[in-house]
Amino acid sequence: MAAEPPALRLQPPGSTGDSLPVPRLLGGCVPLSHQVAGHMYGKDKVGILQHPDGTVLKQLQPPPRGPRELEFYTMDELRVCYPWSSEGSRKPDQPCTSVQVYAADCADTVLLELRKHLPKYYGVWSPPTAPNDVYLKLEDVTHKFNKPCIMDVKIGRKSYDPFASSEKIQQQVSKYPLMEEIGFLVLGMRVYHVHSDSYETQNQHYGRSLTKETLKEGVSKFFHNGFCLRKDAIAASIQKVEKILQWFESQKQLNFYASSLLFVYEGSSQPATTKSNDRTLAGKFLSKGHLSDADALECNNNYHLFGSPANGTSVGKSLSKVYARHRKLYSKKHHSQTSLKVETLEQDNGWKSMSQEHLNGNVLSQLEKVFYHLPAGPQEITEVEVRMIDFAHVFPSNTVDEGYVYGLKHLIAVLRSILDS
Repeated sequence: MAAEPPALRLQPPGSTGDSLPVPRLLGGCVPLSHQVAGHMYGKDKVGILQHPDGTVLKQLQPPPRGPRELEFYTMDELRVCYPWSSEGSRKPDQPCTSVQVYAADCADTVLLELRKHLPKYYGVWSPPTAPNDVYLKLEDVTHKFNKPCIMDVKIGRKSYDPFASSEKIQQQVSKYPLMEEIGFLVLGMRVYHVHSDSYETQNQHYGRSLTKETLKEGVSKFFHNGFCLRKDAIAASIQKVEKILQWFESQKQLNFYASSLLFVYEGSSQPATTKSNDRTLAGKFLSKGHLSDADALECNNNYHLFGSPANGTSVGKSLSKVYARHRKLYSKKHHSQTSLKVETLEQDNGWKSMSQEHLNGNVLSQLEKVFYHLPAGPQEITEVEVRMIDFAHVFPSNTVDEGYVYGLKHLIAVLRSILDS
């Protein structure tokens, strides 16, 4: 039996209290406001909803994809939702996965380890007024984030399964001919920009437009907050993807097709609620006058330098101490597979200069916004999630999933290249 979901807020992540009311649909549900890819409610017949308890509702697709995805999670509700799936009634082109990752009696260590990389599963749900509409009830991976930055990346060299028709194969290949060579495809992203307090979104057409030459820049866009590159989020994401890669390299039970990784990181360091008397980070920095002449704006492990204000107030700490602190932190945390290239201050491309003459107009107010959404210190662990999603094309196997492994390795290589640049 699936566990009960925790009590979560229905307020969409990143929204404000005075946002326009969202129309409620079946059973008090609303369209998932932060969906970046896949079938969109209102545009497609099958869309993603959010339940009043905060969970995500993914409507099951028609056979054979719907039953396959339900079988991936569990067989418990399968015969209730799809009576045709009883023993002996399955068609040849509808192979049974029988994975049952969330079966109550699951003792398979491979599947138990796989659970760590998936959204939690809470069973199935149907609206009272439409009992034949069946939805998977899943964890909203973004629920703990204040300003979630989200990216959906399809993994693998093939976006069609072994049972796809020739027409389906041709259709999928024509969508992104580079899939086999690159091994992954950006389906969509949503990035929070601190200076404008707004989100930038990209859809599937953006991902399909990326070539081998523009792929690195295209992916790095997800980690740029409009002010600087979030290298801390990149490093944390690499660690998460490497753990998923380790799982794939150690198992020979399943092959995944047209499945994705969902990346989420915190665009703001501020908690969901902030005390009214708390000063912004910018205010804390600007109020100190005993520091060095240089003003340091720290953006994770990137720094932007600018001249001292006219009144002589200093901002930041000794640059050498700050840099050494970050170098020590990351060298300890990522000394293995995720190697961070530590450059001298003069060589670090993350350093830029901003002259004193530009500190006028609304620059300081914009800097306050930036400061407000930066981690308070390097000791804080960057909040990042990378979860596997979409399992309508998962099949039993007795070999390593080479296509998925290839895609993961290339994605890690691109992320490392962005991190070291």
